[in-house]
Amino acid sequence: MHIIEPHIHMVCRTTDDYAAMYRAGIRVCVEPSFWQGVNRRYAGTFFDYFRLMLEFETVRARRFGIDHYTGIGLNPKEADDAALAKEVIEGLGPYLEHPRCVALGEIGFNAITPNEEQAFVWQLHIARERAMPVIIHLPHTNKPAGMRRIAEILRAEGMNPDRILIDHNTEETIRLSRDTGCFSGMTVYPISKLTPERVSAIIREYGTERMIVDGSADWGVSDPLSLVKVVARLRQDGLNEAGIARLVRDNAMAFYGHSPHWLPDFNLQPLDPREFQR
Repeated sequence: MHIIEPHIHMVCRTTDDYAAMYRAGIRVCVEPSFWQGVNRRYAGTFFDYFRLMLEFETVRARRFGIDHYTGIGLNPKEADDAALAKEVIEGLGPYLEHPRCVALGEIGFNAITPNEEQAFVWQLHIARERAMPVIIHLPHTNKPAGMRRIAEILRAEGMNPDRILIDHNTEETIRLSRDTGCFSGMTVYPISKLTPERVSAIIREYGTERMIVDGSADWGVSDPLSLVKVVARLRQDGLNEAGIARLVRDNAMAFYGHSPHWLPDFNLQPLDPREFQR
């Protein structure tokens, strides 16, 4: 089965990770913009980071048989500096128009502050004007409060739920997320967030409609093969192949398919490293 990894931070990963992903059946990935370990001090630093993902990471992934797309946006952890946030958000346009950008995000909440909300709503307006898919980040702590406020904002702003993915759900937010009609994302980590077993239990309760699973692998303790382990667990627990395909490929296809830039190629072949390694 060919898999789409719909949320992963490959700038943090090695070429060995790309090779392992390809061997395991992952053929396409989407990399949303995120916090890189320290708060950036200049808008230009964000713009260089966007270029890195759009113009280099895509090339690096392709060498290993992975078709790489991006989400571009100001992440919530760095949205509390209102002046910097304004400068970054005002400069998003050229990067959102890039042919490798398929979504605006990830945006949402970190500490659920007024400045974070202002940046979140502003970027929702941009996405709505451009009819773009949006990747929303639920906060790591106080998730139910963040989810409730996100749901209120989405309703108030009249956002199209077909173009919204609310990610990083757990058992305490999944019903609230599902009630919005948006796509609901679940993130699997070796220690924090969800395990394959917990994902399987959620799926048994809520089904596979508009549900998306991702590994969101980054600098921390994370796993670029999380989806492969989820597939194994779902099979063990008796979910049929059509249901598994919806979770790790078809629902991501439906969500990102709202972007005209989304043209995934599942048939890329890894290059011989001697062709590009210097």
